[in-house]
Amino acid sequence: MDKREVITAYRRGFITIQECGQILGIEDIRLSRLVQDSVESLKEEEQLPERSPVNSSSAE
Repeated sequence: MDKREVITAYRRGFITIQECGQILGIEDIRLSRLVQDSVESLKEEEQLPERSPVNSSSAE
């Protein structure tokens, strides 16, 4: 199972933090940091401006 899916399941309340840690095979302290990093990563992705296609050209 993908780590992001497990963390998303935890954030949505489908599993507990302990279950999340057991599935990922990590301890509580590391798990807390992983979840926090995941949240920050999602926030950064939402703030990135959309990129225009590289091969787009406006030939007029």
